[in-house]
Amino acid sequence: MQYRRVQTKADIEFCKEAILAFRTNLNADTVVNEVFEMISKEGFELIYISSDDNKKAIAFTGYRVIRMLRTGPIIYIDDLYTLPEVRGKGYAGALLDHVAEQATKNGINAIHLDSGYALHTAHRLYLNKGYVLACNHFARQIA
Repeated sequence: MQYRRVQTKADIEFCKEAILAFRTNLNADTVVNEVFEMISKEGFELIYISSDDNKKAIAFTGYRVIRMLRTGPIIYIDDLYTLPEVRGKGYAGALLDHVAEQATKNGINAIHLDSGYALHTAHRLYLNKGYVLACNHFARQIA
């Protein structure tokens, strides 16, 4: 499996189908610029695996290094997604392993992520990869 790091708007365009399949709230007309801004200004990393024919991204993860008083520096995984037609082939697990390798390489001792309550298949993967259910995440929408 080869991991590719997004660096250009063309790279984002290559991943666009998978990004929009996962994050249906995003606008297809603006997503490339939004992601590029996150990468260029916020330290966001987007790593993907492409299809065998190299025509599209079939799985991706997006993460960033953040610092919190309670944890010190951590990697926070914003996104992890595999297109439905290629699930069960180990892509998500491989991407999690890649993020863990990056954490080790950069001296970061923890990786965090949030996952929806009903995503039991994803939860099994996280538990099998050594993640623990460490807390509840609360959110408040502001108009």
